[in-house]
Amino acid sequence: MGSAQRIAGQVGIQKGPSLIKEIMYGIILGFMAGGLWKMHHWNNQRKAKEFYELLEKGEIGVVVEDE
Repeated sequence: MGSAQRIAGQVGIQKGPSLIKEIMYGIILGFMAGGLWKMHHWNNQRKAKEFYELLEKGEIGVVVEDE
């Protein structure tokens, strides 16, 4: 009976998470989130640049014209 208890006890033992895997997952997710944030930032910069170029050319204005 002693061996049966030992086998039954070992079946429930699970290996914990791998520290290296967890670190790699964190690094990968960090780079992905950083990349998305950078693309968002570049998009906003492009929009602002286009706005100021059109404003400088006089094609658009920021004041509503009276009719």
